[in-house]
Amino acid sequence: MTKITVAALQCALGSDDEQENIAKVAALVEQAAARGAQVILPPELFSGPYFCRDEDEALFALARQTAEHPSVIAMQALAKKLGVAIPTSFFEREGHHYYNTLAMIGPDGEIMGIYRKSHIPDGPGYEEKYYFRPGNTGFRVWDVFGARIGVGVCWDQWYPECARAMALMGAELLFYPTAIGSEPYDADLDTSRMWRRAMIGHAVSNCMPVIAANRIGREGEHQTFYGHSFISDEWGDLVEEYGCDETGVLVSEIDLARAATHRAGMGFFRDRRPQLYGRLAEDV
Repeated sequence: MTKITVAALQCALGSDDEQENIAKVAALVEQAAARGAQVILPPELFSGPYFCRDEDEALFALARQTAEHPSVIAMQALAKKLGVAIPTSFFEREGHHYYNTLAMIGPDGEIMGIYRKSHIPDGPGYEEKYYFRPGNTGFRVWDVFGARIGVGVCWDQWYPECARAMALMGAELLFYPTAIGSEPYDADLDTSRMWRRAMIGHAVSNCMPVIAANRIGREGEHQTFYGHSFISDEWGDLVEEYGCDETGVLVSEIDLARAATHRAGMGFFRDRRPQLYGRLAEDV
């Protein structure tokens, strides 16, 4: 396949009613599929409010095993019904371990595999290290609709190593489900510009499209999620984008053949010098 249609979803997810949040995302998935989307990306941890704002041991009860998580179950049913692929972010429990996990759900409704978030942030309003172990799956790519896609999760999107690793594994598009917004320790700091620029840099330096989905709205006393979901082409140009408060679906048809031609012409992978990059794999 030389073309594929992708979608990014943006909405508020601050309700304490898990089924309400999942239903909201499901409705947007339906809209995206009706517009021809084949791979549909919801935001990170969409079944509820972003619970990592505070450290509270009672919140570990939100985690479930992969096959038992309501988000996964709902998206499996939708994927099968609509014939679409849905990278689904959820809070996973495996034995005594807890992960920020993504289930790659294929168009037959089956789980193609999981990816556990590799980079775990820790700071005011984003206390993820309290809840999640660093992922142990390594980076993952999947073949869907004749394309190979890579999926990182939120904080992963700031790391060029993650994007390049997925590209070297054959990814042709990069997807990033996200939950990011204001910084409670600094009301004047707006990272939305840097957030986009980091991912646009991945698009440019790997010459492949990037799709990012974020939530919006105020959650708790000091945190507002800033949206700005987007789809970029292989040059890093935004072909579809939202601002800070729109709810809806971004849809774009991606020309994979064109991107592949440009990627070959730019020579980024031809001119790599991995023998010089050993320092990247060392601790600081």
